Amino acid sequence: MPERTPTTLFSLTTRAMSAQMVRMNAATSNLANAGSVSSTEEGAYRPIRAVFATELDRASGIAGVTTSGLVRAETAPTKRYDPSHPLADKDGNVFEAPVDETAEMVEIMESARQYQNLVQALQTAKQLMLETLRSQ
Repeated sequence: MPERTPTTLFSLTTRAMSAQMVRMNAATSNLANAGSVSSTEEGAYRPIRAVFATELDRASGIAGVTTSGLVRAETAPTKRYDPSHPLADKDGNVFEAPVDETAEMVEIMESARQYQNLVQALQTAKQLMLETLRSQ
C-alpha cells in the first residue's frame, strides 16, 4: 500500500476547491442545457449534481471533502405540445429539460462563494506562515 502524504491545510483546501469546481461545472452544464428539447422523454436532458463524500485521515483525525461522482436527477422532463417544432413526436409533443434556471444560478453563486472562501483561507495561511518566518 502506498504511503500517503500527511494531511495539511493546503491538501484539504485543494480537495475542497476541486469539489466546488465540480459542483460549479455541473450547475453550468445544467444551465447550458436549460430549455433544450428532445423528441422522446428518455432523450431529454436531466440535470446533474455533484455527490460529495467525507474523507477521513486516520493519522491526524482530520476530515476533508472529496467528490465521489455525479448523479442525474430523476425529475421528469416537461412535455409540451408544439407540433411545429422539428423534433416533435407523432403526437406533436416535445420534451423539455427540467432545469430550474434560478436554482442553477444560486448553485453557481454558492459554489463560487465557497471557492472564494477557500482561496481566502489559503491566503490567510500563507500570510501567517510568512509572518512567522519574519519574526524568527
